[in-house]
Amino acid sequence: MQDNLFGDPPAPTPSPPPSRKRQDRVTPAPPDPALQALAAALSPRVRLGTSSWTYPGWAGLMWDGEYPETLLSKEGLRAYAQHPLMRAVSVDRSFYRPLTQDQYARYAAQVPDDFRFVVKAPSHVTDALVRGEDGRGLQPNPAFLDPALATQDFVAPALAGLGHKVGALVFQLSPMPRHLLHNLPLVLQRVRTLLLAQPALKPTAPDGVLALEVRDPEWLNPAFMPELAAVLRECSATWCLCLHAKMPRLAEQLPLLRRLWPGPMVCRWNLNPLHGAYGYEDAQREYSPYDRIHDVDQDTRELLVRTIAGISNAGQNVFVTISNKAEGCAPLSAQALAEGLASGAP
Repeated sequence: MQDNLFGDPPAPTPSPPPSRKRQDRVTPAPPDPALQALAAALSPRVRLGTSSWTYPGWAGLMWDGEYPETLLSKEGLRAYAQHPLMRAVSVDRSFYRPLTQDQYARYAAQVPDDFRFVVKAPSHVTDALVRGEDGRGLQPNPAFLDPALATQDFVAPALAGLGHKVGALVFQLSPMPRHLLHNLPLVLQRVRTLLLAQPALKPTAPDGVLALEVRDPEWLNPAFMPELAAVLRECSATWCLCLHAKMPRLAEQLPLLRRLWPGPMVCRWNLNPLHGAYGYEDAQREYSPYDRIHDVDQDTRELLVRTIAGISNAGQNVFVTISNKAEGCAPLSAQALAEGLASGAP
């Protein structure tokens, strides 16, 4: 066979692979001029946000496409913070396990200078019971409301890592056993001791505030409210409005906030009352993947708008973070509040 004098023909150049989104970072949704204009109309005192940022269903609303939850957990905050209306976020994972100063610092490095964090204290400080994996109480928690542990595992690392980006550090007390509910003045004095023992936030975080959130309506008994307000005022702390089906509606919590006036507003809009006190899993199942509004809570929207406007117009800070379980899609709920505020609704 005669050799090929010109050599073998060149191998065909393979076609380039189809364009694929980088899977090591998250790209925000394209800028929306309408949302940018809406954000510009809000008071700089008003910081709206969501509970966490790890939801693939927010594609098109927050992200430019679909990303796995694991990647959003690690890399989604930077893209989240580029949304015009998102000037705060609730860090909920700290409730399940304490975060380190370095972890907080990594969060702070991903957001703009005027962004603020609402952070939940670890449950091993705020739950009166040691619980099993099914959530049932197994035994009394010896670390419940331990001041030194609260400083070591929560306030000190959050303040050191987040710096001036601290918004509210929230001690959310889990539902308490009956014998403690019957001795609320005693529990309140332990809360007082814990709050007074914490380092001052203002030198590092001028907007920072300690906040108390509960899941037992007995705290809002009108006869107990003056004593509760007096302790929070003494500790330079505030009440976190907990909009959850286990708690009275917003209108019934506002009298406590009035007793603390003047002061900031911290609100976590958690669960639509349609689902009842124990309907968290129902809301999760019905609302997933959290890409649209399912159940508008119009009464809460309207009263939140009035309250936010009144407090921010008086020169006080407002931090409102929203769960997907409130209406079905937290970013769209935040947008609805912003639209109400921008329209000057009464």
